[in-house]
Amino acid sequence: MMTMGEGSPKDTDTSFDVVMLHGATEDGAGAKVLRARPGRLDAGEVRPLREGKPLGAGEIVSLERRRDAPALFDVRVEHKVEAPHNPAGPAQVATPAYRDSWERTFGPRRSDAPPN
Repeated sequence: MMTMGEGSPKDTDTSFDVVMLHGATEDGAGAKVLRARPGRLDAGEVRPLREGKPLGAGEIVSLERRRDAPALFDVRVEHKVEAPHNPAGPAQVATPAYRDSWERTFGPRRSDAPPN
């Protein structure tokens, strides 16, 4: 059971979301964390956002260090990132420009030909 520090405005709050740092990631670019939320305890990593790098699935969070426990941080979720749903590869997009180019390259479809 987690308890909040005395005098904290969250003393009576039953919702909590905290992480505890417990070491650097193998590549040294982030930190390993244990995250506690109501009914859950997760192990994971936090890494700084980098421009031009994909996010993948997870959450973008802000961490606020607790004064009474330097290794604990309150978590504020800024944005949830859903995993891309792409079971069959890249999207198949046939724009009008693509179709026009296809017909210029391979000729128009014959009207007596069965559709694919």
